[in-house]
Amino acid sequence: MTRRAPQEPTRDFKPSYRLLDDAGHYAPSLGCGGCPDYETCGGLHTDAGVFDCNDLCSCADPAACDTVCRTKPDQFFERCLEIDGFDLASTPRVAALPVTDLPSVIPLIGHKYSRKSVLDEPVIAVPLYELFHMGTGQPLVRTRAELAERFRISETATVVASGVDRDIKLEAWWAFADRELILSTLRDLEVALVTVPNFSLFLNVPRPDNLHSMKRIALGWAELMAARIPAALHLNARTDQDYARWMHFVRERGEVEIVAFEFGTGAGAPNRIDWHVDRLCRIADAAGRPLTLIVRGGTKVLQRLKRHFAQVILIETVAFARTLKRRRAEFTEAGRLRWPRISTPKGEPIDDLLTHNIATKRTALLLSDFAPPARLERPARHARRPAKHADGQSGQGCFLAQLDATLEARAVPADLKGVVIAAES
Repeated sequence: MTRRAPQEPTRDFKPSYRLLDDAGHYAPSLGCGGCPDYETCGGLHTDAGVFDCNDLCSCADPAACDTVCRTKPDQFFERCLEIDGFDLASTPRVAALPVTDLPSVIPLIGHKYSRKSVLDEPVIAVPLYELFHMGTGQPLVRTRAELAERFRISETATVVASGVDRDIKLEAWWAFADRELILSTLRDLEVALVTVPNFSLFLNVPRPDNLHSMKRIALGWAELMAARIPAALHLNARTDQDYARWMHFVRERGEVEIVAFEFGTGAGAPNRIDWHVDRLCRIADAAGRPLTLIVRGGTKVLQRLKRHFAQVILIETVAFARTLKRRRAEFTEAGRLRWPRISTPKGEPIDDLLTHNIATKRTALLLSDFAPPARLERPARHARRPAKHADGQSGQGCFLAQLDATLEARAVPADLKGVVIAAES
């Protein structure tokens, strides 16, 4: 039996969705009203039967626990001091920054391994934490040439740095002491946009830990913007009150023009994704100005988000990940995108496979998730559809006509022989 680490909570709330906050179905926890953080937090509304969030403080070794919690007064004071309290209003004001025009789909490239040639993509996303050593904070690349070589991309490519990653890297980023070195490096690399580190809001921890993470997101965004580095504000939230606080922050600060969200983990779960999408759309509607949203994951909800945001940009991670596992994207006659495994000789580079997968996945997205919904007209009942061709067969629409502009933009390979183009289901 695997034991939990001493700094992790020991209480289990099974099934885990009992800890999801839902003010529409559950009353506030009885102990929340007397909490000093209640006005900021808004209290918990769950099916877990906890008196307040202190019931979630159950680590085996409090001395080793790194959760922001009032049961450790000295550490709690220090953690509050480092962020100037939980109130988002104390985040420094910054000036708005112009941002390079970005396409709807940006492929993420994690590294250069198993590749030999330069990837010919005009816009690329890279992990923010692959630009710096996570132990020392020293830059791993200092020039555009070094950046291009590290990821085998063009020196002229527009680069977006994605701040989504594992918590161990997020915490290392927060702990870097030489902040000016970090910021000057990003400026020298001419990174077009940075999505702010998405500090996690866990469900099984006391709420001060969530509030601390939210404030760190806001401060990280302000730090980048103040250094003249365009940044996207990451909207992590656990409760309706969290979203209300972000809504007020975005509405009151016109310098927030780009926000980010990640659906790849808990927020993308079937029983929670609609809740997040609804509240993201409310933030866009309440902003009073056009907002751009950058997402990772959540392709099935892109159409809904597009109706509320001025632009939705997807950092696409599937093509790179499946290329590494030697899978090749292909369309079936049924119109589905599938990824069969292929065999490659040992040591053979995967450049051509990566190029193909990026182009094919982008085509599927542009023809489905990013395409305007088709307007279908229901034919009259019992009406026979007349044949449109001399052979007596009714006409069948072809996707190839829709790809003219895409082909001109080099989004897909020109050689489409033997390929049935259709949207991914």
